[in-house]
Amino acid sequence: MSGTSGDGIDAVLSAFENDTPFMHATHHLAYEDSFRQRLLDAMHGNQDDADSVAALDAELGQLLASACHEIAHQADVPLARVRAIGSHGHTLRHRPDALPPFTLQIGDPHIIAKTTGVTTVADFRRADIALGGQGAPLAPAFHAVCLAGEEPRAIVNIGGIANVTLLAPAREIRGYDAGPGNALMDEWTTVHQGLPFDRDGRWAATGKVDEALLERLLGDPYFDRPAPKSTGRETFNQQWLGAFLGSDPPSAADVQATLCEFAAAAIAESITAFAPDTARVLVCGGGARNASLMQRLVRRSPAPVGSTGEFGVEPDWMEALAFAWFAKRTLENRPANLPSVTGASRPAVLGAICPP
Repeated sequence: MSGTSGDGIDAVLSAFENDTPFMHATHHLAYEDSFRQRLLDAMHGNQDDADSVAALDAELGQLLASACHEIAHQADVPLARVRAIGSHGHTLRHRPDALPPFTLQIGDPHIIAKTTGVTTVADFRRADIALGGQGAPLAPAFHAVCLAGEEPRAIVNIGGIANVTLLAPAREIRGYDAGPGNALMDEWTTVHQGLPFDRDGRWAATGKVDEALLERLLGDPYFDRPAPKSTGRETFNQQWLGAFLGSDPPSAADVQATLCEFAAAAIAESITAFAPDTARVLVCGGGARNASLMQRLVRRSPAPVGSTGEFGVEPDWMEALAFAWFAKRTLENRPANLPSVTGASRPAVLGAICPP
């Protein structure tokens, strides 16, 4: 899995008993600065020519294959024992509401399959979009396998974008993208601190929330849309932010504090609106390590906030583990999308299979 934060590849080696996962190993492959910058440029539309995108596709395929080799080596598990690799790749564009709707993930799965000798399943989102769905979020189907309980729960994955899964007994699974997670904070930190992200939210903690700016940000029409809905950096980026800052913006630290509050508020307010009976909020993704963000979410949340780690899946590895599960579903010819989440016209088997 390469997420919208663009920091690197998360790899998980897992076995399954029926649908229950058992993680054997984890590995993070960090991107070199030059590759990460090219990836971010492509995501922001600064590198749109076909040659550049095709080169990124092939290079990322090689890096994904390397991550698979490395995790197998670390776990002392020969790749010949691996049934399949599920690769999400990296999303460059996600426009499910365009005419025609589309989504684009790169990271050539043929390179992964041929380099590792392992059947590779990829391209998980486009089947759902072809059926009129949003193609995202997909993780709620897996969250229901791992984290459903007797109480109504909200599972919040905070990556570059934050998505929410709503699980409740005797009620269909729901989910949606709540809005920006780390993406705006990461970009603002890069511009004003020269760092890829605000570690632990320390810089945000030095600033003061600008309430007027926060209100303007939360006034974006996206937040009034009903689910199903999904979004990405195509919408929430520095250009979008600039339109709200005006000619006399707050200090850089105050903007960072406001962006951190904004992420927490968008998540908490959506849970309150869509599932006011939520009894517990469980967080996963890189945002779970941002202490400032978590403190703000705890303060705003309609229910107690904890970690998915309390229920056996460490926050850093939830999404990579989900795509192992999706690959398993594909090979079993079993649907993996949830029309109640994405709005697709019917359940579908997701993903394309690349033989070794």
